[in-house]
Amino acid sequence: MGRPGSRGARRRRAAAAAVGLAVLAGGCARVRSSPAVPFPSGSGGPLVEAARAAVASTGVERAAWGVAVRSLERGDTLLEWNADVLMVPASALKLVTLGAAAEAVGWDYAFDTMLVSRGAVVDGVLDGDLVVHGTGDPTIGGRGGGDFAGWVESVRGRGIERVTGRIVGNDDGAEEPLPRFAWAWDDLGYAYGALPGALNFGENRARVTIEPGPQPGTPAVLSLARGLDSVRVANEVETVAAGSTPVVRPMLDPAGHGLRIRGVVPAGGSPLTFPVSAGNPTLAFASMLRHRLVESGVAVDGAPVDIDDAVPAAANGPTAVLHRHRSPPLSAIAEPMLKESLNLYAETVLWLATGPEGPRAADPALDAVRDRLAAWGVAGPHHQIVDGSGLSRRNTITAAALVAVLERFHDPLWTSPWMRALPVAGRDGTLESRLGGTPAEGNLAAKTGSMSNIRSLAGYVRTRDGETLAFAVIVNNFEGSGRDAEAAIDRVAAALAGFSRNGR
Repeated sequence: MGRPGSRGARRRRAAAAAVGLAVLAGGCARVRSSPAVPFPSGSGGPLVEAARAAVASTGVERAAWGVAVRSLERGDTLLEWNADVLMVPASALKLVTLGAAAEAVGWDYAFDTMLVSRGAVVDGVLDGDLVVHGTGDPTIGGRGGGDFAGWVESVRGRGIERVTGRIVGNDDGAEEPLPRFAWAWDDLGYAYGALPGALNFGENRARVTIEPGPQPGTPAVLSLARGLDSVRVANEVETVAAGSTPVVRPMLDPAGHGLRIRGVVPAGGSPLTFPVSAGNPTLAFASMLRHRLVESGVAVDGAPVDIDDAVPAAANGPTAVLHRHRSPPLSAIAEPMLKESLNLYAETVLWLATGPEGPRAADPALDAVRDRLAAWGVAGPHHQIVDGSGLSRRNTITAAALVAVLERFHDPLWTSPWMRALPVAGRDGTLESRLGGTPAEGNLAAKTGSMSNIRSLAGYVRTRDGETLAFAVIVNNFEGSGRDAEAAIDRVAAALAGFSRNGR
């Protein structure tokens, strides 16, 4: 018997992995359970050979693979391996979230946010609070959305130069900002683990700068970006000997939304600046709005506050809507959600699965997603979905189910909001630096998925003959690096783009 890394051993592993790879004809669009079909030696053609080579690549030889490829013109299945096996998809799950939301509310749907004054305005003074009512818009201050300029202009346009009360964030338009089911605690402090809420600003990120203290043994100096005074941060970063390696880690208390930053930085080292979760998004939103108002010359006497912590103010007079903010339509929100794989956008878009007037909460939204999948012919055994972004490792779905979703939303002209939102190989988004110089460059549009020991790719590609294929490749539990897994997946993707039924 050869050594584990020998060429003979690799051939045996590749042959074993090829059992279950199949080129099949016919089939239907509905997801169905089918036993693994052994592939007869020598009759697999270039796609099976590419898949065999990919699964035997360095770094993924011990991985679990799920692969499904269907022709959208002919309706036949070209490649299938473990297509009905539940796998962790990571961010490829965002395809399901977006599809369910788009069918429930339409591509023109927009989130509404209102700024309301509570109190009379006399001689430029609002004797009361400014209250912001949100419904989940993820774009304010973020990618694809506007800033607070229009808000400030509306306040000043009413002649308000001073607010005697507070900026109150009313987040009752959606469920409380809490981690989704089974999100890893060590993800929560990072920007990609920011909590979704009814009020979101700047993608609920805070930029932290850490400078070493004057000498080893002293605390580091921590500062936040201007305007986020309300974000609670416990500084547990220590200054250590010069020349040491800096190690800094943000952690979030999911109950109290307090941020804790721990680690070490070397004396005399350069400052470290990086994005973290802003903690309680409602409080961060109110804090930034207060900061922008004060910066523009509108004095605000009170502090920013989450309505859950606010002592009700006395009724000081009439209420008035000062500003209505309407988000970009879902068709525009979809682009940063998929191209940049923004978890926050996906979690708020998930709420839309309940319909235009439905509750903005995860549990009813997930029920609506399951119902939607069933209507698409994707049976319950083919998925276990617990969030909208794919950040939870408790999410599982089959490659065949992802392909069924892709079949439903395919646009032959590639001009629909769905198609425009997908990253394009070698051109933009999370695929900008992948598949360049291959037949897939500019010719493959797909959603990526990436977590430790998990990689996925699901989307569309045109073959050398111009035939459009829907495909999903999911790789779990690989032993090598993420780049190893991406390279193996890209070998399959490039082979799909270069495939020809004529064998040319």
